[in-house]
Order: sequence, then C-alpha cells, then structure tokens
Amino acid sequence: MKLLRYLSLALISIWLPAQAVQAEESPIAIAIHGGAGTIERSKLAPEQERAYRQKLTEAVNAGYRVLEDGGESLDAVSAAIRILEDSPLFNAGVGAVYTYEGRHELDASIMEGKSRQAGAVAGVTRVRNPIDLARMVMEDSPHVMLAGTGAEAFAQSRDMDMVDNSLFDTERRRKQLEDAKKKIEAETRRQSSEQAAVEALPVAFRMGTVGAVALDKAGNLAAGTSTGGMTAKRYGRIGDSPVIGAGTFADNASCAVSATGHGEYFIRFNVAADICARVQYQGKSVAEAADAVINDVLRPVGGTGGVIVLDAAGNIALTFNTPGMYRASRSSGSPLSVGIFDKE
Repeated sequence: MKLLRYLSLALISIWLPAQAVQAEESPIAIAIHGGAGTIERSKLAPEQERAYRQKLTEAVNAGYRVLEDGGESLDAVSAAIRILEDSPLFNAGVGAVYTYEGRHELDASIMEGKSRQAGAVAGVTRVRNPIDLARMVMEDSPHVMLAGTGAEAFAQSRDMDMVDNSLFDTERRRKQLEDAKKKIEAETRRQSSEQAAVEALPVAFRMGTVGAVALDKAGNLAAGTSTGGMTAKRYGRIGDSPVIGAGTFADNASCAVSATGHGEYFIRFNVAADICARVQYQGKSVAEAADAVINDVLRPVGGTGGVIVLDAAGNIALTFNTPGMYRASRSSGSPLSVGIFDKE
C-alpha cells in the first residue's frame, strides 16, 4: 500500500507541473478598434466619451467571454464586431457613413490563422451585419470576396435576413455627408480636380472602421474588419477593409491584424500582411513591426490610421499615427484596457 501511495504521489507531482505549463502555454487574448482619426479630448463631450468607452468595453468583453468558455477565435471576433456594427457610434453597420448619392455601402472581411481561410464582402447595402456575411463567404462558398448585388444574392441563397438600406441612417452621418459634399464641390471648382478635392477633405471624412483580433485556447488567431467606408465616396469605391493583406490578415505563424485608416494607402502598402511578414521573417515583435509600418512606412507618404495586432503568445500592439484611436483589449495575462486618445 505504501508503494502505491508513493507512486500516486509521484504521478501527481509530474502531472501538476505539466498542467501548469500547459495553462501557461495556452493564453487567450482579444483586441478591438472602433476607428482612428482626429479624436481629441477637447472635441469629445464627457457623455460621448463615456458612451464610446462603454460600447468598447461591451464589445471586447463579449469576445473575451467566448474565449474564456473555450470558443474559437473566429467566434470571438464575430461577436465583438457584431456589437460595434449594431452601434450608431461607429462607421460600420448602423453607424455607417453615406455615399455621395446618399446611401450606405458596407464592406467587411474575416480571416483565420490556422489555414489562412478568409472571406470578404464589398459594397453590400442590405446586410445588417456584414461581418457575418464575410464569414459565410469563407465557410460556405468556394470564393474569398463577393461584391454588391452578387454578395447579396449569395446571402439570400443562404437564407440570411435582408434589411432596407435606411436601417443604417443616422442624422449625424447625414450632416457629415452634407458638409463633405460642400467641401468637395467648392474644392473641385477651385482646383478643377475631384481627386484633389477628396484629398483636401479633413481626415475624419476619409476613415472610420471597426475590427477585432483574437487568440483562442487552441492557439488559433483570427482577425476581422468592417466599415461603411469614406464619407461621400463615389463610383463604388472600396477601401482596405475587405482586402485580405491590406486591412485584415491572420496567420498562426506570425500574427493577426485589423487596420483602420485612409484605405487607399493601406491597400498600396499591403499593411496588414507587411506587419505579419516582419514578425515572421525578421523576428520583430508585434509592437516593433506595427510601429515600423504605421510610422516609418505610412506616415512619410501621408498615410494616416492605425492597427491592432496580436501574436500567438498573446502579445498585443495598438498602434496609430493619428491623435486617437478607439480601442480596447483584454487577455489572460492583462486586465481590461480601454483607450481613445493618444498616450493613455
């Protein structure tokens, strides 16, 4: 009996450290953003600031609960982004900006890091939660990106509920459209160039996105991004948010990224994939890689915006070159953190 007891104690002494090591090697983490731009404390009323912080907290906690319960990183990303899409505070879903013609065209993408499967939709007008349709494209179609009426036909073929475009109307965004059109028309008359007129718009009119990155207990990364695009955009313009490698990227071998900013620059410089390549091939930390791309590559050429980045060890970077970025993060190694302005 004594021998059996000693053997049992020995087995327990081996098993317990092994379990502790396994727990240490299985972190969970999530980070979200609600867009970057000219977000200054002096221009944000206290009640507005509270509303943003509360919604960011709600979204990041919803995603974190999925991870805590053993759910997949894809589910955590979807849960967090869905909450942001349903809020009029952010430029996605219900809070989306208007096109020049006065309607809403929504873009979204999602990607998982285990096999680098991805799905995206662009220019959809009747889907309440574009992130859900992007995931449906990934999981239930042979394609990666669907656009416009084709994407909506696919959604209907999969029995997704369709909504009227007016669901996304908000008075705040309508006023932004009116202001943007006046500026564009005046600048076009002055410079005889529509391109110059759009470039002359304040930063706030050219960006606004929501996104999430997550790491689950199985060690799998995922990333997702959703947006209403640019205020007063025309001709079916599509930014970086639905473009895999530009606005969204995930690979277990490197990191997961969701971007927000002036999309044309993020597409041209392949921002999300570039960050992950620096992590994988140069051995950079996520913070170093994000800083290099956002501040050393984009800033000198006029690219404004930010990224949230997460690696397989649970390390998080929230990097931006604008006065602020709506953001939040939480992990098994760090408590809830919510920020809006620079240096907080």
